[in-house]
Amino acid sequence: MRAYLDGRYASGRRHRAGKSRAGLLIGAAVLLAECPSNMTIAKAQSVLPPVTVDAPAQRPKPARASEQSSRRPQTAARQRIRNTAPAAPTLSERAAAEAAAQQAAKLGYRAMPSATTLRSGASPLDTSQAVNVVPEQVLKDQLPRNIDDALANVSGITQTNTLAGTQDAVIRRGFGDNRDGSIMRNGMPLVQGRSLNPAVESVEVLKGPASLLYGIMDPGGIVNTISKRPELYQHGSVTLLGSAYNTSKTGADGLLDVTGPIGDQGLAYRFIGYGVSEDYWRNFGRHREMLVAPSLAWYGKDTTVQLNYEHREFIYPFDRGTAFINGAPLAIPKTRRLDEPYNNMWGTSDLIQASVEHRINQDWKLFAGYSYNTETFSANQLRITGVNAKTGVETRSNDGTQGSLSNSSYGTSYISGGFWLGNMRNEVLFGGDGQYRTIYRDNLIRQAAPSFNVYNPVYGLIGPGTTVSNSDSAQTDKLGQWSLFFQDTLHLTERFALVGGVRYMDYDQLAGRGKPFITNTNVSADAVLPLGGAILKLTDQLSLYASYTQSLKPNSTIAPLSNGGGVVLGSNIAPEEGTQYETGLKFDLNKRLSGTLAVYDIEKQNVLVSQLNTATGLNVYTAAGKVRSRGLEIDVTGRLSDNWSMIGSYGYTDARVTEDPTYAGKQLQNVAMNTASLYLVYDFGTALPGQLRLGGGARYVGDRPGDALNTFVLPSYVVADVFATYETKHQTLPVIYQLNVKNLFDTLYYTSAQNNLGVAIGDARRVSLSATVKF
Repeated sequence: MRAYLDGRYASGRRHRAGKSRAGLLIGAAVLLAECPSNMTIAKAQSVLPPVTVDAPAQRPKPARASEQSSRRPQTAARQRIRNTAPAAPTLSERAAAEAAAQQAAKLGYRAMPSATTLRSGASPLDTSQAVNVVPEQVLKDQLPRNIDDALANVSGITQTNTLAGTQDAVIRRGFGDNRDGSIMRNGMPLVQGRSLNPAVESVEVLKGPASLLYGIMDPGGIVNTISKRPELYQHGSVTLLGSAYNTSKTGADGLLDVTGPIGDQGLAYRFIGYGVSEDYWRNFGRHREMLVAPSLAWYGKDTTVQLNYEHREFIYPFDRGTAFINGAPLAIPKTRRLDEPYNNMWGTSDLIQASVEHRINQDWKLFAGYSYNTETFSANQLRITGVNAKTGVETRSNDGTQGSLSNSSYGTSYISGGFWLGNMRNEVLFGGDGQYRTIYRDNLIRQAAPSFNVYNPVYGLIGPGTTVSNSDSAQTDKLGQWSLFFQDTLHLTERFALVGGVRYMDYDQLAGRGKPFITNTNVSADAVLPLGGAILKLTDQLSLYASYTQSLKPNSTIAPLSNGGGVVLGSNIAPEEGTQYETGLKFDLNKRLSGTLAVYDIEKQNVLVSQLNTATGLNVYTAAGKVRSRGLEIDVTGRLSDNWSMIGSYGYTDARVTEDPTYAGKQLQNVAMNTASLYLVYDFGTALPGQLRLGGGARYVGDRPGDALNTFVLPSYVVADVFATYETKHQTLPVIYQLNVKNLFDTLYYTSAQNNLGVAIGDARRVSLSATVKF
């Protein structure tokens, strides 16, 4: 009998590694652990000492009695040497050495996916779906302002309605919206508006339908933000940053990040504190935010326990941008806002997560996690209802939201491992999850406001609205789901595997609004969703894959339906159903340069789309029937040479309505047919007294329709960024100076549209300079 093991066939039985290999690994670990415990990340560039393994000495013959007396002094000397040998390395010393070894890879933009994204520790080459990673060092170099900015590095992603710049809202492969449940932290869902903050280490995107692993979801995929974790060696940093949009629009950030062991039994802590206060780049507004993020971890022999908490307090400008009239933007300076200085959103968010990972044996691992996320906010939302481009007269509604509350309680548990069936290896994932999510808006303000002239603006003549509209208030969206899922990767041969999986899901959704409450959605149903795929590993560094996946999302709305006022969306209304066929190629060349080439075809049916009702100034929803998205994506990240690193992407996305009397043939709103990005970094290494790194790049987003009827188009744009870091030492402490210029050429560009009266404008040129002291 032959068994497949570690990419080879072993005859008869599985063999353990030889003693000589074990000796080599132990020797290397000891030499690594001899690095001092106060090693900082800056020392990671040091060359590790070579490992020399001596040939085993022959076993000596028994000594004769006449020789024993002469050997006693030698035996005593050997004993003294053994008694004075260095102590075994501590957990802290081992952790410091491992961090030093990993840092060079991080500087080279090495993409190392988290196990939480695919619910397993499988290599991307051994999976049948595309996973793109924005590594930790990319975030450090580029300093993205939000998740939309970070995901400019990933193919096929554009921004959609961000609710006036206060919500994460990204379209993946043609699908997505704000508050669509697709943003995760460590594989568990978030409801807070902004997910990217200094507690996040990296960002990953699982492309295509992810309902097998994540339940109710749009077919574009999920975005998983990965937390910074406590580490078992003591180190930290303090960063101060100053920024400016121009001579009068300035700001400052401060960040403290410290981590280390508690005792010597594997317990570690981390504390992250962050604050920012900066002027908004347009003619008024200010962004303030505070974050406190403590976390604990225990790293046992076979068990890891993680506990993390985040508390945020924030105030954002609530800015819906500008207006497009007759297909063109208003002829006013890009800095001129159309609302009032009191247009802001303010609130707090809290996130607590706990997880336990236990290795049962060398083949099986158990994971259990729980997450609770809540956010409360209020906002003044003065809204544009019409603009006369000739006279400049703008009509407005003095709107607002009081007492908004969102929360999500989520738990999951699954077991992963492998077993042999004959000479075929099965890699199995089995588990379940449950979620209860609520989005609630208590009082909605609707109040008339006097007209305003965009060409000769006079601000401050009115204050925030106070009139509560009972018919628009108590906006409620409650979703509950409970599921079991199973997936098996069956290795038929050394190079070929089949993937199959299924999820059984039971769900309820209630949505509506009004005081008294009027139900617009009341759904209770269940579903079975399959997954299938195949993987062909051409080499250890190159694989082909193909997959078939499905997604499901119940149709729901709190807004009136233009094609059936008073109709309740219930279980008799089919949910949005997505089906994707995907094939592609993945590579990981010498663990330096990795990437994916993917081709996909997604079809989604029973889709609701929104369109502005000019009579009321509000969006209404209609069923679009069937839509499809077809495309090609290329993503590459890693090290090109010892000095050059890069992250780049290209996406072609043809997303349009295929069956609907009104919208057939129309492109999907805010979806660009072409997107591309390229970011290059040159590391001078030790050529200078300190370590100098220079980098820069650009992102391109093509034309996009600004509404469902394609009545106007957002023009394409190219935005360039550059940065430079210089690391040196002040006395014994490493210090890093970093200069970033975002939107280098101060390009005017439009990132997304809610409708033609709410078109978001990309940030102006921003220059920042920071200093980081490590200790």
